[in-house]
Amino acid sequence: LEEAAFQLQQIFRIDISIALNILGIESMRAGHYRIAYTCFKLAADRGYSKAQFNVGLCYEHGRGTEKDLEKAAFYYYQAASSCHPMAQYRYARYFLCHRPENEWDRHQKAVAFLEQAAMAGITGAQACLGVFYMRGLQPKEKRGLKYLLLAAKNGDAQSRYHVGVCYEKGLGVQQNLAEAMRHYRQSAAAGNRNSRERLRV
Repeated sequence: LEEAAFQLQQIFRIDISIALNILGIESMRAGHYRIAYTCFKLAADRGYSKAQFNVGLCYEHGRGTEKDLEKAAFYYYQAASSCHPMAQYRYARYFLCHRPENEWDRHQKAVAFLEQAAMAGITGAQACLGVFYMRGLQPKEKRGLKYLLLAAKNGDAQSRYHVGVCYEKGLGVQQNLAEAMRHYRQSAAAGNRNSRERLRV
């Protein structure tokens, strides 16, 4: 009986969190940012990862609350720890762009989150990882190219441009100017200025 009561409490807690999150989304759509933030925060405090992600967005963009990137990162981390792919991407991006590299453990966690988000199909995470692996102190060009190709296949024109650079310079792949030009043309057709400039040269 105690187990059944506990399970009912868990279901009720989850249902309330889902309802609060939905109310938050509808309030956000209606332009009621403060109400949306309040709904998201209540659900986030109950441990609901989608609401934790939404609270992170509110803090990142200053919607319904003051803009605070540290608090956004905190909520992204909470959601990311529950395997929320977009939260993994946003936390990792924040950490890699705004924190010192000497925080090795957190740096490794950010890269692990980024890899999980990339494998979940988040194009931005794939592109970010591709560039990350190409530019590091000890570049991992083949690994970087793998992620750039994934992002390019998902329609990211900037990643397609970077793939062209890889083929042009032989980074992580056999140098192949014809293949580089093919990628530059595809990227330029998608509106990438760097590719257009590369084609003029």
